[in-house]
Amino acid sequence: MIRKFKFEDEIYRSLDCLPMAARRKLDALGIKLHRAQWEKLGRGERLMICHAPVATEDERDALRVFIEEAALARTGSAPKSLPDSARATANPPARPPETLTRNARAENVELSDAVWSRLDDDQRYALIKLGATNEPSTKFPKALREFLSR
Repeated sequence: MIRKFKFEDEIYRSLDCLPMAARRKLDALGIKLHRAQWEKLGRGERLMICHAPVATEDERDALRVFIEEAALARTGSAPKSLPDSARATANPPARPPETLTRNARAENVELSDAVWSRLDDDQRYALIKLGATNEPSTKFPKALREFLSR
């Protein structure tokens, strides 16, 4: 089962891009799947990557093999391996990164440690990917509103 966010609604219909939950899985697996590789996968393969469980080491190994073989068969090249530092991003930190809090303030949102602690790891991961850069994604404000409007 895949975690779906409202700000990504259009992505789930087409699967033209990797949804956040699938990106987090790939980071945890240590796999860099380029957009061109993703686009060459069939819809069934994309759905499998999105919905495959990764709770156990056997499940992670099975998905890793599936992705590597599917990418190789469709594109002629295997996905790249991520360095350990990139793998670590699958597990968000206990405190929000400064760049993220600064970008949230620019959207009139105070992303304090207390607010951050109320978010789950999928939400934290999405906010970091969307907003912890010098130029946040256009989806960053939508994600902030979705996660913090309660």
